[in-house]
Amino acid sequence: MTSSNHIRQSFLDFFAGQNHTPIASAPLIPQQDPTLMFVNAGMVPFKNIFTGLEAAPAPRATSSQKCVRAGGKHNDLDNVGYTARHHTFFEMLGNFSFGDYFKEEAIVHAWELLTKVWELPADKLTATVYHEDDEAFDLWRKISGLPEERIIRIATNDNFWSMGDTGPCGPCSEIFYDHGEHIAGGPPGSPDEDGDRFVEIWNLVFMQYERDSSGEMTPLPKPSIDTGMGLERIAAVMQGVHNNYDTDTFTQLISASANLVGAAQNDEQLASHRVIADHLRACSFLMADGVLPANEGRGYVLRRIMRRAMRHAHLLGAADPLMHQLVPVLVGEMGQAFPELARAQPLISETLRREEEKFRQTLDKGLKLLGEASGDLQEGDELDGTIAFKLYDTYGFPYDLTEDALRADGISVDKAGFDAAMAQQKAAARAAWKGSGETASEDIWFDIADEHGSTEFTGYTGLKGDGQVVALVRDGQRVEKLSKGETGVMIVNQTPFYAESGGQEGDRGVVTADNGFAAKVDDVAKPLGRLHAHQLTVEAGAIAVNDTVSLTVDVLRRDELRANHSATHLLHAALRNHLGAHVTQKGSLVAQDKLRFDFSHPQAMTADEIDAVQAEVNVQLRGNADVTTRLMSPDDAVEAGALALFGEKYGDEVRVLSMGLDDDADYSVELCGGTHVRALGDIGLFHIISESAVSGGVRRIEALTGEAARQYLVDRETGLQTVASTLRTGPDEAVARVAALVEERKQLTEELATAKKALALAGDGGGAAQPAEDETIGNVRYRGRVISGLNPKDLRGLLDEAKQEMGSGVAAIVAVNDGRAALAVGVTQDLTGTVDAVALVRAGVEVMGGKGGGGRPDMAQGGGPDGDKADAALDAVRQTLVASN
Repeated sequence: MTSSNHIRQSFLDFFAGQNHTPIASAPLIPQQDPTLMFVNAGMVPFKNIFTGLEAAPAPRATSSQKCVRAGGKHNDLDNVGYTARHHTFFEMLGNFSFGDYFKEEAIVHAWELLTKVWELPADKLTATVYHEDDEAFDLWRKISGLPEERIIRIATNDNFWSMGDTGPCGPCSEIFYDHGEHIAGGPPGSPDEDGDRFVEIWNLVFMQYERDSSGEMTPLPKPSIDTGMGLERIAAVMQGVHNNYDTDTFTQLISASANLVGAAQNDEQLASHRVIADHLRACSFLMADGVLPANEGRGYVLRRIMRRAMRHAHLLGAADPLMHQLVPVLVGEMGQAFPELARAQPLISETLRREEEKFRQTLDKGLKLLGEASGDLQEGDELDGTIAFKLYDTYGFPYDLTEDALRADGISVDKAGFDAAMAQQKAAARAAWKGSGETASEDIWFDIADEHGSTEFTGYTGLKGDGQVVALVRDGQRVEKLSKGETGVMIVNQTPFYAESGGQEGDRGVVTADNGFAAKVDDVAKPLGRLHAHQLTVEAGAIAVNDTVSLTVDVLRRDELRANHSATHLLHAALRNHLGAHVTQKGSLVAQDKLRFDFSHPQAMTADEIDAVQAEVNVQLRGNADVTTRLMSPDDAVEAGALALFGEKYGDEVRVLSMGLDDDADYSVELCGGTHVRALGDIGLFHIISESAVSGGVRRIEALTGEAARQYLVDRETGLQTVASTLRTGPDEAVARVAALVEERKQLTEELATAKKALALAGDGGGAAQPAEDETIGNVRYRGRVISGLNPKDLRGLLDEAKQEMGSGVAAIVAVNDGRAALAVGVTQDLTGTVDAVALVRAGVEVMGGKGGGGRPDMAQGGGPDGDKADAALDAVRQTLVASN
């Protein structure tokens, strides 16, 4: 048997041999078309090439493109499991010519691969052409030798392809395989064409016209080729089965499902097994490409697919969560062709397990309540919409599952009543909103969110993408257009730009459009916590609501923000390891140039503690472990050991970031919605630049990472080299040399102070008009001195020595420095009852232009700005002493 993996590789190898460049599958989140929920066809990644907006990577290309059809107008979800060929996830094999070759070579390639390489019998093949495309009809007849009755002209749009109402378009040619007379159905174009006998396996699109808004078509200067072959369909043909679910990949998954559940693959249960197998592929590949379950947008579609499969597991009687147990089988079947599946296996398994556990609780409660609410209803009746909304709002039972559960009994649901109850709840939420002080009123943000839903953030997996403008705001009012020179706010349906939250600053970058519009994104805010408000400065052209724009994040800034954010997680873990479990985050700033981390701790960190924390973080960086993400409920995450971040508002589900290793366990596990490095080595280097107090019991660390940390250390090294050069020594000896100079300076200062004291006591301090000897005032001995250049700190010591020498008396000394003067007066203990040193100081200070002065009766000091009045100050002290005697 030819395996699906072999068929895929054989297709790619064949076209590589025909000078086609193999192109890896693009992610399922469209990068070129924001109007699409998921990539739903093989040509979607090449759309901008076909429209001329981008250069082709090569003249010819081939790919096996991942596709999902489960939302919007391309939605096969309800048919999956009940038909032979409907899938939510499928692979589209394709070969493409970007103006290089056209119809003849495309038909030659197709016929050669099908009949010569894969050896399909020609008598089983039928081709269709657009009824006006005589050229394709003649080429098929010449190249394949098919009889004319098996080259069928089709007059409908089934054989005329277009990218949209305008743009590239052209006729196409479909190739059908005849599964045999034993299966009901007729050839294409016949009354019985909807039967299953003739199955389309390949579509060759001949892109040869450009259609304008009036509908007129003009020939393209370089006609192109776009083909699409469903891998699942061709695998069924080549493996000799009629049903896609009987091919190797599906049989492996279905067999594993049946074994785990213990449910046979009979007619009654086979549809459930098929739903599980198909939906497992869709869920796993969506999560591998960055989509996680949510309540809106792509995440909601993913959750809907998950829950549909999980309900079928419930119907099969699965006692335990089933889907996560099938992930290893899927990775074994498809992981080699799609390595992203293997890389994301832990995330996929954990998310599926958690979602199924949660859904089982919802399902049990919801089915019980639904049974009670619909017990009196008969076939043809309708369930009240308010009951359906209560099931959804109170118990988390999705509306589509309510419909699905009642469908078997022929009971419908009042959708209008459900919608009315939903609208009433939104109005109540708006009325209760407290507001956040944004420039635009909260009503504007609510209006935008109600009309268009939340902004979908695609920036976890990419830094570029297209978006559709859903609203523009200028000066607090909604507008239809922003033009050159204006500033305003742009809301798009999806964006790679991170909006400021959780301490991480918003992204910056550029927004452009095909019409010449260009704008800077100066910041991104997050009104209502779910819209991404891009602050724009328009530099060229204009942009209007409903336009499609290309958004490009500043890569360098994002990389530095990611590094700093991941470093805060590692820092938090290191602080707890070295300071204790009492350490918790009290705030943070993740900026481009630095990080700031506030944490609870009662005292300053020692130098050794700072060094140990810094060293431990850098050990983790050198370990270069991958950073992994899981989606969990906040309670489950905290119970599993994750740390919740200060000030972060968490919803029903949170992203849990695990990074680093510590004895085979995760070094850091935290709840966080920010952007992070893929591996810790991407941070490069971590260096703490300061540790300080913020408030009582809260400390702050500021640190640098990567190039900023390296440059900081380089600058410090340069400073050390300069110091060493000035000291005429090497950097290694600079510290010792500076210490010796400090010690030498200390000794010289002490010697100078001693010398000045000696001069003062000798009666020659460099002052003017000093009395040569002590005098006696009344019965009190008095000594007064003026000393220039004396440090005021030395006054107390000089006075103590003077009082000791005098035995009994009053000493007054004025130290004059740089025009200012300090006066100190000392009184021996036997005189303090009659002489007050404070009164004497205040008299002298007043003369020097100072105020006050204080101390004790035996010792007081004060100063003034007028050092020239030093002698007058001493005279004032003397006169006050005379008056007191």
